[in-house]
Amino acid sequence: MKNRIPELRKQLGFTQQIMAEKLSVSRQTIISLENEKYNPSILLAYQIAKLFGKTIEEVFIFEEE
Repeated sequence: MKNRIPELRKQLGFTQQIMAEKLSVSRQTIISLENEKYNPSILLAYQIAKLFGKTIEEVFIFEEE
């Protein structure tokens, strides 16, 4: 699943560490999300979208195979 996390994070001026702290996750989790190596739980996806003021669909791009 693709995502717009790096782009949206930079628009807000957040470092990976700041974003991790705001979401109560590790910086490594943010790195894995940004590199599309990890798909978040629905709860984390919701929290990320809320942090950015977006819907889940605006942050995460689901591509059917």
